[in-house]
Amino acid sequence: MLSVARWLAVVAVCYLLGSAADAMDVPAAHLLLSLFAGAAAALCGLVRQPFPKQANRVSQAVVGVLMGSYLSPHAVFSMAGSLVPVIAVTLLTIALCAAAALALPRIARMSRADAVLGLVPGGSAAIISCAEEMDADSRVVAFMQYFRVALVAGTAPAVVLALGASPSGSTPPGVSLTESFQLVDSTHPVAGVTVLIALCILGNRAGRRLGLPAPALLGPMLLTGVGVFTGAAHGFTPVGVLEDVAFTMVGLEVGLRFTPTSVRHVGRLLPVVVGATTALCAACAVLAAALAAVIHVPFLDAYLATTPGGINAVLATASSSHSDVVLISTAQGLRLFAVVLLAPPLIRRLTGPALRRTFDHGLASGADVPDAPSNRQKEKVSVHA
Repeated sequence: MLSVARWLAVVAVCYLLGSAADAMDVPAAHLLLSLFAGAAAALCGLVRQPFPKQANRVSQAVVGVLMGSYLSPHAVFSMAGSLVPVIAVTLLTIALCAAAALALPRIARMSRADAVLGLVPGGSAAIISCAEEMDADSRVVAFMQYFRVALVAGTAPAVVLALGASPSGSTPPGVSLTESFQLVDSTHPVAGVTVLIALCILGNRAGRRLGLPAPALLGPMLLTGVGVFTGAAHGFTPVGVLEDVAFTMVGLEVGLRFTPTSVRHVGRLLPVVVGATTALCAACAVLAAALAAVIHVPFLDAYLATTPGGINAVLATASSSHSDVVLISTAQGLRLFAVVLLAPPLIRRLTGPALRRTFDHGLASGADVPDAPSNRQKEKVSVHA
């Protein structure tokens, strides 16, 4: 109970910081402020534990329901003509990440497996699980994955602000102060909250049964989309305080990943990781400009659709900035599925014999090559994560 009370206090403080920033029209304020606050608290040693897994699943499920609520028949049919360009840009993004990962070991003393898995765009939790199975260093892969997520989450609101898009604000136009404290978009809040809880639980279970990547997010999103598309459910969309708390928890979970231990472990690789990740995000922005020109959408929508990873943070930013959530969630979801399905065979093809040659050469020459973690090290990494 004491631990629960402490986490509630941490979330409450981050929520209040986000609300203060939201009042100043900062886009995705609850996500952004909680991410920075979580990283600062973890690096300063104020919070020494990762964010609770169950709470993280709850926040992902609520975000999934929110995104699924945008999948109306009209919205889905309206982007049918854009599907081929979106798929093409998705494959190009994965190809860019693979090319950068192949070049990275030539610059830094890093195994190819670590580089490829660290730069794969999206599906961070699933990719880190792949790292353990592919004899890569889970700590390096985890840091690279979550640094990119933090970079995307931190820069997306700045891009929104730079492009002059209107953030949601503490009280959007046409919404009264009383309505801003609602939990769901319904005139019958109890029934709406009940449907929301059912969608979260059933969607999560369905996602796990189907073996979906990020089942806590995609399961409720798909189930909600089916309900909205068929008209079987309505009045359950999270709004107001509930939506802001969910985004606060998403940002806090990412920020708390940056512990002093994780930063020290990759200290010598930090400049290379920062440079490669920044270059990758810039290349994806170029792809976004091309996509925007082809399908005739605002650059901001295309940018959020092509950012390399951090689907929770991107969807939160899209919702806050009133962007085309259907386009963004479709593009991000497609890439997430593609990455998780293609990552294991791609890694085996790119790193199988090359990985063995790298370690053999390192043993023969005495070079400082990152060692593949032993089973005991993997268990420690899993417990720490």
